[in-house]
Amino acid sequence: MNNTTLKLLAQQLQLSISTVSRALKNHPDISAKTKAKVQALAQNLDYEPNASAIQLRTQTSKILGVIVPAIANLFYENFLAAIEEESRNNGYALMILQSNHNAENELNNLKIFRQNRVSGIFACLSANSENLDVYHKMIEQDMPIVFFDIVPKSNAFTKVRMADERCGVLAAKNIIKRNAKKVLAIFGDPALSISQIRKTSFQNLMMDLSPKTNVKYINATSSIEAEEIFKKNYNKTAKLDTVFCMTDEILIGVMRAIQELQIKVPTEMGVISISNGFIPNLYFPVISYVETSGFQLGKLAFTQMMANLQTGKPVDELTVEAKLIEGGSM
Repeated sequence: MNNTTLKLLAQQLQLSISTVSRALKNHPDISAKTKAKVQALAQNLDYEPNASAIQLRTQTSKILGVIVPAIANLFYENFLAAIEEESRNNGYALMILQSNHNAENELNNLKIFRQNRVSGIFACLSANSENLDVYHKMIEQDMPIVFFDIVPKSNAFTKVRMADERCGVLAAKNIIKRNAKKVLAIFGDPALSISQIRKTSFQNLMMDLSPKTNVKYINATSSIEAEEIFKKNYNKTAKLDTVFCMTDEILIGVMRAIQELQIKVPTEMGVISISNGFIPNLYFPVISYVETSGFQLGKLAFTQMMANLQTGKPVDELTVEAKLIEGGSM
């Protein structure tokens, strides 16, 4: 443990502690010669500012808090990679906590962030988060909060998310292009805003442009459930010809069933998903997907956080555009 302190530097240089402190902060009242001496000794002795003392003095820290539903998720992994990179480049560290889509865990995580005096919070709402009073209160107390991916409906918050409406539209258009007759559309947790938005846009486009297409809408919250749903709805006489998977997790379950049943893709079954991009490329043929980039979302979220920290509380909703990546599954 490094025990070099401002007092030790001051004693060795025969300067006051305040002079040493200002020299390390490049204060204009300190001469260039004194600054050079102080900084050289600090470097030689591996001096590091006392983060705890700074935190107590400023009532904040150079730490940003992040609440994600699950770290073991490719989309959120990429999101975290982006904000970690930006945080490191801007002198911040991250405190990452999981909610597991549990509102009580979410509230406990917020309490931990307050106790550690984080400088700002990135928050992805849990599926059952309804009471946002705690967030309103924190914002009133000048705590910058950027909601990402699963965001509040209210326009009173700073939000970044994927263009979820566009995701549903692009998937539906690709299914219509295939001239699909009987479609199984599996969406995620119905309590999540992204599931609701994507389903609404998908359903509206199918009804407007292809009303005669037989589409069955079902929700799944895990790969196991998605696998069971597909098996239950597929048989040789049912003539199911296309399946839509709203998430990578759903895609994994569906593809497990397709492979077990030895269904040929795309001749017997067309498959399209919404994905971060990694999972669709594990299959042959590559699964067509609407790309949702967690990395781009992380970059956008960090930009909003910095604007929030530097200029106040910019209330805005920004989206990362979605695009269709054609594989060989449709």
